[in-house]
Amino acid sequence: MKNKNGRPRKSALNEAAAGNKNGRRRRNLNATQKATRNEAAASNANDDRLSKLPNDLLLNILERVDTLDAIRACILSRQMLKLPTMLSRFYLSVSSIPGLQAKPPRAVTLKEVLGINSALSHVTDNILSTRSPEVTISKLKIRFVLLPDDSLAIGRSVARAMATQKLGAAEFEIVTKKRYNLCSSIDFLNFAKQFNDLVGACPHAFAGLTSLWLENMRFGELDIPNILSTCKLLEYLRLTHCDSGIHSVLQVEHTQLVELEIDQGKFQRVELICLPKLQRLTYNNWFSCEDPMYFGFVPQLSKLSLIKTATRSDKSLKLSQLLANVPSVGDLRLDFGSEKIWVLPECPKLLRPVLSKLQHVNLDHLPEGCDLAWTMFILEAAPSLKELCITVWDHWCIMVKDKEFREKYGYCEKADVKWKPYAPDFKHKNLAKLTIYGFQPDDNFMRYVRCVVEHAINITEISLSDRKGCRRCGDLDPSRYPRTAGERKQTADELGLASGVVVHFRS
Repeated sequence: MKNKNGRPRKSALNEAAAGNKNGRRRRNLNATQKATRNEAAASNANDDRLSKLPNDLLLNILERVDTLDAIRACILSRQMLKLPTMLSRFYLSVSSIPGLQAKPPRAVTLKEVLGINSALSHVTDNILSTRSPEVTISKLKIRFVLLPDDSLAIGRSVARAMATQKLGAAEFEIVTKKRYNLCSSIDFLNFAKQFNDLVGACPHAFAGLTSLWLENMRFGELDIPNILSTCKLLEYLRLTHCDSGIHSVLQVEHTQLVELEIDQGKFQRVELICLPKLQRLTYNNWFSCEDPMYFGFVPQLSKLSLIKTATRSDKSLKLSQLLANVPSVGDLRLDFGSEKIWVLPECPKLLRPVLSKLQHVNLDHLPEGCDLAWTMFILEAAPSLKELCITVWDHWCIMVKDKEFREKYGYCEKADVKWKPYAPDFKHKNLAKLTIYGFQPDDNFMRYVRCVVEHAINITEISLSDRKGCRRCGDLDPSRYPRTAGERKQTADELGLASGVVVHFRS
């Protein structure tokens, strides 16, 4: 419709405008719907690609994560619902408590611990009772809290699985409802009693275990030997804050044990009486002021790690005496906790018989500022040594800093360990690599590198790295590590090494 001037009336214009708007809305709506359909199609395509993966590949993926997470993933896909019964590797852990995996973790209440532990026992029973007995369980690892009812249910479920199914490696990690620093002496005794009761109620489950990790338990004198005699197939044993009483003696005998770790026990002495298959041993912070270990029949022991934060009263060890019966050690790690050096340099004539097969040495957490020359006694006494790695680091997170506390409990101030070569012109023919963490271009480090190269005539590689990083404590003293190309070239030139030696700077 037009007015007298021949122009369209306003109502017609409004209708046309409304029509245009509606047209735009329809076009926008169509575009949105099309985009939504495309996204849905892409999502379906992705779902289809996942569901089309072969079962063996899906199982390989699922077996790399916590089993509870794998089950949750399978519930979301109809195609994957049957996969949990086909898994061959299981890892069921109380660490799946909501909050423990948060960053930073929040405080978890005892009620939550009890709830998740109970759920864990039910899930364990359901998984092991519903799976096909024809599929071998290559590995079953369960980490649970030592609570009588739940622990008993888990133990019985595993025992039935061992009796009715093909089961390879079976592992228990048993934690207590209280952390070590909150435990009383009564708690340690009660936790040990609860564990002994569990072993007595489920002997078949423990008879089939290949790995066991315990914490916060104080056993009777014969308890640990009895546990070892029950766990006949045990290959790995770790005891954290476990002992048989203060200043007790632990005697270990086992035909299958391959690896043993002892953390923070109050043993006066650990005696390895007869362990014909033992290959790896770690002892962390022994309680005794005397030699912490006796090595009996351990013919295959090849890797030894000793860790100690020592005070003035702690005895300095003589490796020639400590390792007199174990000349088979090829890999040795000594960790000093950034405090006192607790090993004595010795005459190579005494040491060479016990270090003759030594090929790899790690000296960790050497205190900063101390002369490094003393470490050369190992090079002088170990003719087969191929790699030497030292870490020089005042790690403030693990050090005691309060002066009054240090004085009261005998923590030492930094002091150099004295060493002089018994044969000043000795030559080492097998050392190929020297690695230093915490390198600084000062006289101490530069002199040490030159000393090693002077005696190790066939060394080809030197790796120099900055201090190891720690987000919690940082470095109180600024690092002077060479970072620019110019600084590194200057440091390499000042070392004055032969052209055949390659120096790597790794910041």
